[in-house]
Amino acid sequence: MIIDFHTHGKLAKYLEFSPAYTDWLFAAAKGAGLDAICLTEHFNTQGFRQVYADISSRYPQVGDAFDVNGLLVFPGMEADIAESGHTLVLGPMEDILHFNAALEPHKAKGNFLPFDELADEVARRGLHFGAAHPFREPGRIPTLSDEQVARFEFVDLNGKDLAHDRTRTVEQTYAFAARAGGLPVVSGSDTHQAFQYRCVATRMARRCTTFDELFAQVHAREFEIELADDLEFRVLTAATLKRALKEIDRLGGSYVETILAGPAA
Repeated sequence: MIIDFHTHGKLAKYLEFSPAYTDWLFAAAKGAGLDAICLTEHFNTQGFRQVYADISSRYPQVGDAFDVNGLLVFPGMEADIAESGHTLVLGPMEDILHFNAALEPHKAKGNFLPFDELADEVARRGLHFGAAHPFREPGRIPTLSDEQVARFEFVDLNGKDLAHDRTRTVEQTYAFAARAGGLPVVSGSDTHQAFQYRCVATRMARRCTTFDELFAQVHAREFEIELADDLEFRVLTAATLKRALKEIDRLGGSYVETILAGPAA
């Protein structure tokens, strides 16, 4: 099973949720050869609950995941911390939705939960906790204490950061995981649109549909990380497309209609 542990279902946090755009993303993920993704939308995105309400209303649940035309979508979210930095929280949909609702007073910049409080809540709720792109500025996750970083369960080897400096990102990420007590390192494309899928991916030993099955393999290191030969090009192309689509929206056009229109004649 080939999985991406860090993906988004929206182009940008401030935009309204578009089922058509998210369907386009999921189809592209499947077309890129992914069998599964973790949908880690920003916890303070507009319409967070709508994303999962739409998915769960239209696609069957299989274990902890949703089967979107053959693509397994595992629920999650990306949550900020007061110290500055991003974390990944994964778990069953209802648990993610309940946690997201509880974080409502802490979704604005300046009100984010401190790391220890967020980690306490993740542990209390029995969810899975990861460090997202720990070395991306202005994040300060590497400045947390050894005791704090050891509370993570996994670390994100991030596609955007790999594209910026592949060698340095690999070295820093694995060194951070070792410092945190030998945590497993899994991969996340961090994509908000289609072209970035499969720039980096994790090949699990076996197909699974529950988080228990998934993390049993993660902890046993029964997986391999695969980097695309054209990783840098994929991420650059994706970033260019994202800027263009956001500009279309700023100018009053429909970025969704633009995407769905298909190739020019």
